[in-house]
Amino acid sequence: MAEEDLDRQAIEDLVESASRAIAGSENLDSLEAERIRYLGRKGELTKSLRSIKSLPAEKRPAVGNAINQAKERLEALIEERKTSLSASFVEEEPYPGDFTLPGRSGFSGGRHILHSVMGEIKEIFAGMGYSIAEGSDVELDYYNFEALNFPPDHPSRDLQDTFYINKDILLRTHTSPVQVRYMEKHKPPVRIIVPGKVYRNESPDPSHSAEFLQMEGLYVDENVSLADLRNDVTYFIRSFFGQDASVRFRPHFFPFTEPSAEVDMSCFSCRGEGCQICQKTGWIEIMGAGMVHPNVFRYAGYDPDAYTGFAFGMGIDRIAMLKYGIDDIRRFLTNDLRFLSQFWSEREMGE
Repeated sequence: MAEEDLDRQAIEDLVESASRAIAGSENLDSLEAERIRYLGRKGELTKSLRSIKSLPAEKRPAVGNAINQAKERLEALIEERKTSLSASFVEEEPYPGDFTLPGRSGFSGGRHILHSVMGEIKEIFAGMGYSIAEGSDVELDYYNFEALNFPPDHPSRDLQDTFYINKDILLRTHTSPVQVRYMEKHKPPVRIIVPGKVYRNESPDPSHSAEFLQMEGLYVDENVSLADLRNDVTYFIRSFFGQDASVRFRPHFFPFTEPSAEVDMSCFSCRGEGCQICQKTGWIEIMGAGMVHPNVFRYAGYDPDAYTGFAFGMGIDRIAMLKYGIDDIRRFLTNDLRFLSQFWSEREMGE
């Protein structure tokens, strides 16, 4: 449209032409093409709007108003035609299936069993007043071993047991380094659990893995005793495995606790009678624990004469194996949906 011909009649003619084109659109694609032709950034009506500046000042308001009205009319016509075409749309090749058959529910995943077990354990300890602390998977040798009272010649510091990045940096072998780091920054009382992944240079078999989940616990304050440790551990075991579970402590050795103990619970399968799972003993090892060694307090900057505390640690994978009777730790890492879906709730499975 020439600039000198831009007047109300020209706009009416443009609207009439566009109306016929819109009404004649046979499908949504052709309708979109007509919309672009008239209302697009380079469309006919848009060009007219941009040409207003060439008109005398006294004509600009009337022509601009006419163009805006024309735009509104065309937009309304396009929407009406779009609704009409959508309502009358029929697939050229109808779905050949039987529409009377029941529909198929879509696949829905669920939480990994280890994630669910970790969440349940966190809830139990949160109810006991523990907060959560976390740390990096890559750790300094100082925090992983030295600050936890491991002697330089301890077997766990050898290459065949630990993944070293260099002589001073490694993949943490337990979550205990977080305890030392936390104590360096926080004054007692301290009551934390430390969940996370750990790494050990082991050949995978039904009961061992090179990477697995672990959870440490730490409670430090004045006059914390071994009785407090027993109370908290027993409460956790009975909350997680059932109130009829019996608990016993056996003397053991860990560099970072003194005295130290292995914690056993009565076999969930035979209830103490003796079976293959518990190797006829009636007991199953569940975690290591003990009173925090004074040297660990000294490394962390605590006065061992003023404070006492206890620590415990458990493998989340092993806890899950014990609760659900899983015979091979490697099953957790295979991503076999036949195995994992056993532990999904009905809500997670979309049922």
